[in-house]
Amino acid sequence: MDSRTLGTGLQVSALGFGCMGMSQSYGPNPGDRQQMISLVRGAVDQGVTFFDTAEVYGPFVNEELVGEALRPLRDRVAIATKFGFAFDADGRQTGLDSRPEHIRQVADDCLRRLGTDTIDLFYQHRVDPNVPIEDVAGAVKELIAAGKVKHFGLSEAGVATIRRAHAVQPVTALQSEYSLWWREPEAEILPTLEELGIGFVPFSPLGKGFLTGKIDQNTAFTGTDIRSSIPRFSTEARQANQALVDLLGEVAARKDATAAQIALAWLLAQRPWIVPIPGTRTPQRLTENLRAADLRLSADDLAEIDAAAQKIQVQGDRYPAHLQRMIDR
Repeated sequence: MDSRTLGTGLQVSALGFGCMGMSQSYGPNPGDRQQMISLVRGAVDQGVTFFDTAEVYGPFVNEELVGEALRPLRDRVAIATKFGFAFDADGRQTGLDSRPEHIRQVADDCLRRLGTDTIDLFYQHRVDPNVPIEDVAGAVKELIAAGKVKHFGLSEAGVATIRRAHAVQPVTALQSEYSLWWREPEAEILPTLEELGIGFVPFSPLGKGFLTGKIDQNTAFTGTDIRSSIPRFSTEARQANQALVDLLGEVAARKDATAAQIALAWLLAQRPWIVPIPGTRTPQRLTENLRAADLRLSADDLAEIDAAAQKIQVQGDRYPAHLQRMIDR
């Protein structure tokens, strides 16, 4: 697989692997841990060198899974993880916490769970309004100086926060949602990242599965599936948003591809420093996703997709209200 560079020096595969879904959010968790470990290792065999996890995924168990899977392959991959949440004694997430002393403790805990001596990319998972971003960047800068972290990242941060953080410690990558059905980053975020030389890592590049065409208005989500609480996945919203999937399907049919591959190829074509991180639990879907890295959309293809997408008004918020409040503006 081709490689891309995030920031000024983190070289990774053009498509990464988002590992969250192996431990939470999309219905009952997989019962066979070894299958998930084999899937992660299979991704490396197919050229993936960039893996994304976080302490809050699980919580904690996703880092342990990723660490175990990648330990024999550690010299071939970059691992990104995240700090920024507080937990009670039972491991339940209770809010945000990006105090420098907490960041330092989380770094040590992440290193232990991952079974490694350095974190390739350490993101602030959500901006903490109670801690100046300069203090956050300064704490990560100290971790980089100590050799525990190689690169600093932000997630769901706004332009002002990005600039302030970058002035203290260069930001290598911003991770935020971006896809054909969430294009808000195009207005201010992408121009800012281009100006500052910061890479972009879109999560949910397939719209939490919707852009694959495998979900329709009749799909039922269980209470353990985060999509059951997301307004964009209400029955009415899915019915309205089907037009976007139909568009992808039309282009895919001409390209002998799938809707998911077109959605990922579209993202890759937006900027050379964008690295999407689709996730999956199956080898078949992994291979399908990764083949998108070899799919080239022409200027005419991109213009057609853009013109048609502009006519589609996507319905529904992308988060329930309590999660929407955590987004930095």
